[in-house]
Amino acid sequence: MNTFGESIKLTIFGESHGEAIGMVLDGFPAGENIDIDEIKEQLARRAPGKSEMSTPRKEADEPVFLSGLFNGHSTGAPICAIIRNTDKRSEDYHPEKPRPGHADLTAQIKYKGCSDFRGGGPFSGRLTAAMVLAGAVCKQALSRRNISVDASIIRIGPVESSDPDFDFAMRKEILDARASGDSIGGAIECSASGVPAGLGGLMFGGMESRIAAALYAIPGVKGVEFGAGFEIAKMRGSQANDPIRLEDGRIYTETNNSGGINGGITNGMPLVVRCAFRPTPSIGREQKTVDLLKHENTSLRVVGRHDPCIVPRAVPVVESMIAFCLMDVICGA
Repeated sequence: MNTFGESIKLTIFGESHGEAIGMVLDGFPAGENIDIDEIKEQLARRAPGKSEMSTPRKEADEPVFLSGLFNGHSTGAPICAIIRNTDKRSEDYHPEKPRPGHADLTAQIKYKGCSDFRGGGPFSGRLTAAMVLAGAVCKQALSRRNISVDASIIRIGPVESSDPDFDFAMRKEILDARASGDSIGGAIECSASGVPAGLGGLMFGGMESRIAAALYAIPGVKGVEFGAGFEIAKMRGSQANDPIRLEDGRIYTETNNSGGINGGITNGMPLVVRCAFRPTPSIGREQKTVDLLKHENTSLRVVGRHDPCIVPRAVPVVESMIAFCLMDVICGA
């Protein structure tokens, strides 16, 4: 399924080397002022071809709104927008030799050889531009509700954000990986502040369930954690529990190991989420694979234009999917 959400339905469509990618927001409330320039700024944060740390593929990522906006505000009709693909090199891709770590093999099996393999087709990170497009609309609506969603890189390979001169060390890890024909992964932390208590629900309607499902839709995400995350497994209850206090009529917790969520429902503290990204599977080193036409073992070196690390460009994508989840649950509250 390419559609997600409850009160607002988000549909992502298109393929990496097709005519366009796009999104539909169905159920988005009417009367929300939407700044197109701000949307373009968010898209520019994700756009490729801006540094040697990203793919040289260059796309203008100019959004074209087909419906749902009129005179600068949402109309209540489905908001549909596309971004055209203009810089494609489809000849770099060969479906008979699936790339290890990518969806090439599973897509061929699932869709009986009919899946669009060019640039990864619908499994490509290219579709994250459509996610940012939707998220940029939601972030503007959230901002008017005094809710902000901000993410940052906390790890690239072995380098952590707490390390001295993190920016330099992070850049070096990425460029060293590229120079050796390899790639590297990392992690992003996102915090949403101003989130009111009481959002979410039971079990599958809980905020962790919704947000985790949305984040796992981002290509390359292999792990999601909230608050203290996996570190909480090392704690005792007396350490993990967040003491509840009352001050000036406001209830808050002294710590935030729960990441702003208890029982799937927001508690009024900042919502804190981290996600881990795998290294980009398309690398220049020789890798073992199979030839699906000849039915024999073989090897390949991936050619074409690929990010040595997808994490820097994924920051606004993570923000966008969390912003959508928050807007979705707010509209259903």
